[in-house]
Amino acid sequence: MSTVNDGAADAGSVDQVLHARALALARRPVEPPAADTLIELLEFRLARERYAVETRLVREVHPLRSLTPLPCAPAFVRGIVNVRGRIAAVLDIKRFFELPQTGLTDLHRVVLLQGHGIEVGLLADAIVGVYTIPLRSLQEQLSTLTGIRTDYLKGVTAEGLVVLDAQRLLDDPGILVEEEVES
Repeated sequence: MSTVNDGAADAGSVDQVLHARALALARRPVEPPAADTLIELLEFRLARERYAVETRLVREVHPLRSLTPLPCAPAFVRGIVNVRGRIAAVLDIKRFFELPQTGLTDLHRVVLLQGHGIEVGLLADAIVGVYTIPLRSLQEQLSTLTGIRTDYLKGVTAEGLVVLDAQRLLDDPGILVEEEVES
């Protein structure tokens, strides 16, 4: 049994829906952020913590195979790898940051960074993915990070992703192994 009032109620709810849709369509579109305000990151895991570096410095990610130890190298140099004829030192930044050490597995990856004519690999426990975030979302300093971690820190996101300053790492003369052995 239908009455005129029921039809009026239906017409009222239709009017409300149409009005809500009209308001949604009338909103100004959100301007996408400018490219210079975004940062693209490669996220990876180190000892159950989340780290990232800017993708503009990442040449490639390579499975860890045939790691050759280097005698007389600093403890943070895990060894060298041959990637398609190029030899790159592999840095274990867990040793820099005093994170728990684990044995190497088939799941480890080498993140090859390149800048200013230097190519170096970072040992990662696992690769998580690539993300683009607003640069302003990075907090520059955290009181919980101390020591050498702050030297190579670009920032930390609200979600706890530690973004490393890979350019600063590449520019640091302390990571270069230039020791010559006399024969």
